[in-house]
Amino acid sequence: MSEKNKAAQELGRLGGLKGGKARAEKLTPEQRSEIARKAAKARWAKKRQQEQSEEPS
Repeated sequence: MSEKNKAAQELGRLGGLKGGKARAEKLTPEQRSEIARKAAKARWAKKRQQEQSEEPS
């Protein structure tokens, strides 16, 4: 079993930690709003689907 390179792991983690913030800074307020709207719509659809599957027939 080979061990992972610790330096590479740290660099990968640093990039991952920066990613979301860097992406958000590049988006316009309209783009952020649209992403948030789509996410909320998906959450509500998932909740509705779960509620329908739990209803007794």
